[in-house]
Amino acid sequence: MGVFFSSIQGILIIIGLIAVGYGLSYLGWFSEKSTQLIAKLVTQVALPTYMISTITKDFTAEKLVKLLPDLGIPVLSMTILIFVSIILIKVLKIDPKHKGLFSSMFFNSNTVFVGLPVNMALFGEKSLPYVLVYYMANTTFFWTLGTYLIQMDGEIKGHFKLKTTLKKVFSPPLMGFIIGLILVMFHIHLPNFLMSDFQYLGNLTIPLSMIFIGISIYNAGLKNISFHKDNLAILFGRFLCAPLLMAALFLFIPATPLMRQVFIVQAAMPVMTNAPVVARLYNADSDYAAIMVTETTLLSLIVVPIIMVLIK
Repeated sequence: MGVFFSSIQGILIIIGLIAVGYGLSYLGWFSEKSTQLIAKLVTQVALPTYMISTITKDFTAEKLVKLLPDLGIPVLSMTILIFVSIILIKVLKIDPKHKGLFSSMFFNSNTVFVGLPVNMALFGEKSLPYVLVYYMANTTFFWTLGTYLIQMDGEIKGHFKLKTTLKKVFSPPLMGFIIGLILVMFHIHLPNFLMSDFQYLGNLTIPLSMIFIGISIYNAGLKNISFHKDNLAILFGRFLCAPLLMAALFLFIPATPLMRQVFIVQAAMPVMTNAPVVARLYNADSDYAAIMVTETTLLSLIVVPIIMVLIK
């Protein structure tokens, strides 16, 4: 029973914050412009500083070097999931305006906002290195290929332009991530006042992201939460395909029991909470993304405890 309650604590926190955004929207607090502003604050200010603050605080150069080989496991898993998502898009005839979002949500998981507190509650601080390894792979995939795919949903198809593509790939959050890695690897210490500023701004990431999701859910309407094929395929990807694939990889890759448990749990996390924010920023279907965040977060209340029973 203790494991059950520990596994849902992080998820309940997220649902509570989403409810705040939903309730404030019901009261009429947010306009179209203010909602857009929140999206920009998260993606262009809060997340980049969050990356720098978190990486420089939780990593050392020695730890990065030691953990580097383990990075290949989530990278391999997500690469396979990308190809699975492409196959499902064609087989299930996913709505063309959802193709990019579908793929991004299929292979990326919520490794920080839900994954980190869940793993800390289940396994303690000893799980942190493995959580951050998965986070490194997940973050790189989301803010490169994942973000690019979402942007493609919101644009008219045109000619390929290298400059435009590189600008999209090297988004502010990814640049913050890269800067954090450089600071750690070269033992560069920024002034304390600057790191404090980064920490304060980075701390805006989780509440603003959750509030934005609440706003998006209100705008989409709870009545629109459904389980048609586009939605069910994402649920299949997040809660069946991803964790089963990760478990299958460990049949061939030697690993400690803790690494195996953490990676499987991380693979089974809900949809990235930043997906609706990015979708909104680039005129993709943020309502669809917000609904999938809500559905997967709610269902993870059931799925995570089941997975914990199976992998213990």
